[in-house]
Amino acid sequence: MTGTVVDRELPTAEAADLLELTRDLVARELQPRADKSEAAHSFPRELFAQLGELGLLSLPYPERFGGGGQPAVVYLQVLEELARGWATVALGTSVHVLACSGLAEFGTPEQQERFLPELLGGSTLGAYCLSEPHAGSDAAAMRTRAVRDGDEYVITGTKAWITHGTIADFMLVAARTGDGEGARGISAFLIPASAPGVTAGTPERKMGFRASPTSQVQFDNVRVSADRRIGNEGQGFSIAMAALDAGRLGISACAVGLAQAALDVAADYAGQRVAFHRPIDEFQGVSFLLADAATQIAAARQLYLYAARRKDAGRAYSTEAAMAKLTATDVAMKVTTDMVQVLGGAGYVEDYPLERYMREAKVLQIVEGTNQIQRMVIARSLKARPVNAPTSNA
Repeated sequence: MTGTVVDRELPTAEAADLLELTRDLVARELQPRADKSEAAHSFPRELFAQLGELGLLSLPYPERFGGGGQPAVVYLQVLEELARGWATVALGTSVHVLACSGLAEFGTPEQQERFLPELLGGSTLGAYCLSEPHAGSDAAAMRTRAVRDGDEYVITGTKAWITHGTIADFMLVAARTGDGEGARGISAFLIPASAPGVTAGTPERKMGFRASPTSQVQFDNVRVSADRRIGNEGQGFSIAMAALDAGRLGISACAVGLAQAALDVAADYAGQRVAFHRPIDEFQGVSFLLADAATQIAAARQLYLYAARRKDAGRAYSTEAAMAKLTATDVAMKVTTDMVQVLGGAGYVEDYPLERYMREAKVLQIVEGTNQIQRMVIARSLKARPVNAPTSNA
């Protein structure tokens, strides 16, 4: 991979080999195809099969189920490298891992033994179905229902903004099983996309990530056996939120990788572009943009790694994941915009990938909870922390 060499925090030689494998794959398969595939709205399904064969789709899951058994700090750095090469592939990997997480963390041993090996192998692709047309940030307002009928559930409703909606093989779906409102009474289900009554809508026409299909998914009296419910009835919202915590770290890594890719292009260009008889990276106005970008990227990387270390240690990390997602995606938006500025007119046209990076960065501030939601999560955590009031001698 061309560009800046990133000093990685890797705990083992095996992890270093995984990073090297990823960089080689990115240079050979991802970077050469990204621009044309994005322009053609063509999803690289065969690449995901290859990622599965190499074990990159299952890194954070146990080896006994076909996973890589790697800690989050390793998985996320692999994800960042994928994003440097092609953000659609990194985002797709993150979504697939997210769709498997409910089963891996809350499924019964029998469910895990039955479903996980196939889901992690790369022959199937996952989607995560939480949002609805009227319920985005307020996910607990969902209306999709799952009604028990003997040994089955009958699911009816519409999910929106579903990454892989038109191409997924399986879906982690949240649906209301109780009569109450809000987070109570929501359950989670693992549903095959081929089940009768599951229909994907027309792919959305998006600003960026055009090779990654996003659509609504309709569930019209879809019958699934009760053994496809993940966790207990009423536990679905907790399962969905736990998945989002991990998913926010995935988006953080994707954002950092995208920003790093933009810096790589701009730094290389600025070292070769001559104006007033000097390379433009010798002018303070340009060099300071590059320096700020490098600093912001490094800071965002360390924040997602900090949250990942907490996750690996079994500590609470919801607030840290929100901080990482907020910071990394805002950095990606600023850096890609500033790197377009470094190239000037050349950055605005499709001869260079920076205009695509800038379009892709925007949605990262929206998915997995908007950055306004991240601020709410962080602010609430401040209220929840005990305050040691100063004592008074009065």
